[in-house]
Amino acid sequence: MRVEVAGENALIVYVGEHGAPGVASQVEQLSRLLREEMGDQLVDLVPSYASVLIIFDLFRCDHLAVRHAIRRVAQSLSGDDSAEGRIVTLPVYYGLDAGEDLEMLAKNAGLTTDEVIEIHQAGEYRVYAIGFAPGFAYLGDVDERIAAPRLSTPRQKVPRGAVAIADRQTAIYPAVSPGTTALAQTDVRGAKDPEVLERYAGSWIVRFKEQPQPEEPSSEKNSPLWMLRLTSSTAYTLPKRL
Repeated sequence: MRVEVAGENALIVYVGEHGAPGVASQVEQLSRLLREEMGDQLVDLVPSYASVLIIFDLFRCDHLAVRHAIRRVAQSLSGDDSAEGRIVTLPVYYGLDAGEDLEMLAKNAGLTTDEVIEIHQAGEYRVYAIGFAPGFAYLGDVDERIAAPRLSTPRQKVPRGAVAIADRQTAIYPAVSPGTTALAQTDVRGAKDPEVLERYAGSWIVRFKEQPQPEEPSSEKNSPLWMLRLTSSTAYTLPKRL
């Protein structure tokens, strides 16, 4: 564990060198214990893949006091690499009518579309971090067989509720925003409100479960499913509005 100064009222704690289930578990533990230990001395606490940014109130404590708090709670961290987490299962509709990119990703990966679907829904994806936009959860790790490089030219608009793949990460878009790949489209309420994931980075695990085609278009507010629009490594136009 390494602690570095990140500003006049901020420290960053590096738990590991890169994201991994065991590291993510320690990031979550450290974040939770620091919230309990520091209370109103905290201004904000930002967990990431392998680090925790601590922003504190200069009128209540200083760098030295925060370092002492880190050392105290670090003694309680578990090094269990199994890193079990709370599981959230999201229903997903996989289909070519949901977008053209599923077929293209399968072709680039040398797989059938059915194989891509099976591989994607077979995975368990840990919430490693929240970033880019409020409630935007970075999930990993995607099976390397369906991993897709980031688009060289980002899309200007990815739909609210989209699921994306970039390299070996996947993510859920809680709002319309620019993005590099688009995998899915639905009402974000199907994810039990993605914003909630922000408090559980490192401790929640997301599963995707295939469901039949929904009767209502995915853009409607009452759509319960995640419409998968898998993409490959090159920039494609977004599928037509469902």
